[in-house]
Amino acid sequence: MDVRSCYGQRGPPRPGAYDDAAQPDQPIIAPAPRTTSDARRAPHDVPRTTCRGRPSREDPLTDSSVPATGTADRDLRAFVAGLPKAELHVHHVGSASPRIVSELAARHPDSKVPSDPEALVDYFTFTDFAHFIEVYLSVVDLIRTPEDVRLLTYEVARDMARQQVRYAELTITPFSSTRRGIDTRAFMDAIEDARKAAEAEFGTMLRWCFDIPGEAGLEAAEETVRLATDDRFRPEGLVSFGLGGPEIGVPRPQFKPYFDRAIAAGLRSVPHAGETTGPETVWDALTELRAERIGHGTSSARDPKLLAHLAEHRVPLEVCPTSNIATRAVRTLDEHPIKEFTRAGVLVTINSDDPPMFGTDLNNEYAVAARLLDLDERGLADLAKNAVEASFLDAAGKARIAAEIDTYTAAWPAS
Repeated sequence: MDVRSCYGQRGPPRPGAYDDAAQPDQPIIAPAPRTTSDARRAPHDVPRTTCRGRPSREDPLTDSSVPATGTADRDLRAFVAGLPKAELHVHHVGSASPRIVSELAARHPDSKVPSDPEALVDYFTFTDFAHFIEVYLSVVDLIRTPEDVRLLTYEVARDMARQQVRYAELTITPFSSTRRGIDTRAFMDAIEDARKAAEAEFGTMLRWCFDIPGEAGLEAAEETVRLATDDRFRPEGLVSFGLGGPEIGVPRPQFKPYFDRAIAAGLRSVPHAGETTGPETVWDALTELRAERIGHGTSSARDPKLLAHLAEHRVPLEVCPTSNIATRAVRTLDEHPIKEFTRAGVLVTINSDDPPMFGTDLNNEYAVAARLLDLDERGLADLAKNAVEASFLDAAGKARIAAEIDTYTAAWPAS
């Protein structure tokens, strides 16, 4: 698949009318078709553009035998745009919009990341998962000061609020910042200041998952668990402990002692597993790291016993469809195992992972799920409530957002 993301190629594109440099506060809502021919398109057939408005070469969402149903499908996208949501698998640096990347690159001209938006298109061209990690880490290198951290965190929350995200567990990799010289206390203060401002100004609650960058090894694991468990540094919003980065060559069992310490300190276990490796990695995450949720878990569909275990024990999967295509973990959306997950009774949540890098956002991921699972408004509302159920929000908070979803759905005009 050779398509453009908000930065470059390899990421399935998203609808127009998103944040761009000229309109930073533009609502994230897919534009309604304006012509008779457009009105016949299914939601996944709405013409897509890059962040600067250039048409994409190919839209993987159009590769489907699902018939277009016109107005009803446009209404479904409108329903998604207003649906209250929670997001559980989304990365801090990976959520940096092109506008923010350009601004950070201009602040730090010694970086190899270009500040010119046109040059970014060529720079952000992913050839495979390993190359994505390389490019991702170059963006991480732009986060060098507490002011950079605060700017990024606040702007990510702003983008979430535009999509009606009421609660999000944002994956942060503190090791990547502290090893670059950012003072630990200043880093924690920056994310907490942004979190509190976002909740006060946007109504979006942020909580943190501190994750180990697997490619950095046990040194990173030690530093991450230290920051997550030391009361001098542990931020108020921290709820979970994760493991990200490449899976190939990074076996999960070696991280068991660090997860044991995090769990003993009251954090929840949410490692990535089974994204680019087989189901044995998911088993390792469950048995060695005591995972309560699995990040991606894509290969779980290849093991019926694993699917049965996930379903029986209500271990949710944090599914990120467009990400899996962009990183080549799955060849096409129509081959995505989300259908196998739901048929097996696994609790599935929908997430965007590294949204601007993959040319998507949470609204678009819900539209993708609607097409793959043949969902109507009620089905989409149930997906949204899955994320609320699987979150680490307190019971009162879960009940409040679930009730808001039900109220919104009940008031939605019948199609």
